[in-house]
Amino acid sequence: MCFEWVRCPIFAVQFSKMDILAQRVHVINEPQTIAMSKMARALIETGIDVVNLSLGEPDFDTPAHIKQAAKDAIDQNFTFYTPVAGYPELRQAISNKFLRDNNLHYAPDQIMVSTGAKHAIMNSIMAIIDPGEEVIIPTPYWVSYSEMVKLMGGKPVFIAGSLANNYKITPKQLEDCITAKSKAFLFSSPCNPTGSVYSYSELEALVKVFDKYPELFIISDEIYEYINFVGKHVSIGSFESMKDRVITINGLSKGFSMTGWRLGYMGAPKQIAVACEKIQGQYTSGANSITQKAAIAAINGSLEPTYAMVEAFKRRRKLFLEGLQNIPGLLCNNPEGAFYIFPNIKSFLGKSFEGAQINTSTELCLYLLNKGHVSTVSGDAFGEPDCIRISYATSEEKIKIAAGRIEKALADLK
Repeated sequence: MCFEWVRCPIFAVQFSKMDILAQRVHVINEPQTIAMSKMARALIETGIDVVNLSLGEPDFDTPAHIKQAAKDAIDQNFTFYTPVAGYPELRQAISNKFLRDNNLHYAPDQIMVSTGAKHAIMNSIMAIIDPGEEVIIPTPYWVSYSEMVKLMGGKPVFIAGSLANNYKITPKQLEDCITAKSKAFLFSSPCNPTGSVYSYSELEALVKVFDKYPELFIISDEIYEYINFVGKHVSIGSFESMKDRVITINGLSKGFSMTGWRLGYMGAPKQIAVACEKIQGQYTSGANSITQKAAIAAINGSLEPTYAMVEAFKRRRKLFLEGLQNIPGLLCNNPEGAFYIFPNIKSFLGKSFEGAQINTSTELCLYLLNKGHVSTVSGDAFGEPDCIRISYATSEEKIKIAAGRIEKALADLK
């Protein structure tokens, strides 16, 4: 089997000498999560049995009561344009949810509803970041954070979380990164890709640093809030000194298994929420009407289906970790939330298969895809080149198969 092609820049797009595209297209990359999933699907279409562990998508059905609310909305003719910021009833439900679950005091006019949490994050960056301003991002980070900042002309500044600290940063690291150009701090907890969760005491320590820099905004991505294996979720905006500086991002995709419904939201200082409404009004307008009605049912309804899903993820995490921890040289953290494992694969770099040397995590992912028929994502995409991301949002049967295939493929490297 030949792997010469893996040395090519597979995620780059080639343009002609007479390039007609704007420069902003060239400063960002296609998300590798999507690129690897495309490649997995291409192999599957040729008849190869691939276990696709590249996308972060729950494999559970949307709960029945949420689907019924959407059907009712269609029958009741909620098929017209929606308010840009969202239906008032939904904004009130989100405001209530923030108070109920997170001890966050966002009034309905501080809520902005968007087409997915990614959209909400992009809105917030567009609203507060000017060219040349810095956004501090702990690594590993979700693939789109840095690209969003670059699209707005901002500068991503990275702080490296270590495996020894479960990929979380320390207060000293944070303070050492803050400069006169720092405008925002962007992070997720529970974290994609590591599954790490910041505890109350860890957030409290970071807040003490933020207190010294009152002009710095915090964008807190809490989309994995409910998928938490270590206790109640803590929102950084619940600290008294932070309440006027935090933009809290959330949505329906992960906790309610509603990825295709595309609805996210933010709670923010009113000036920022109003700015985001102004921005969104010019390029997407309001989110889907049927999805908004379903969202009201999700937020106000029972969380029992969510709790059952989380229990399944806990079993899967245990099963996958048991399989991966048997592989010599593969170092795994203990993910405390989300549905990812982020193993360090550095000991396998420099090894070869059939004469083709594997030097990067991207090349290792391509090897696992083509030789092991398991789709993963390179840690390069998340700011950690010595790791790969594995999603366990799949069945226990497929997890067992995938762990065995990964073990055999890595054992074949010499």
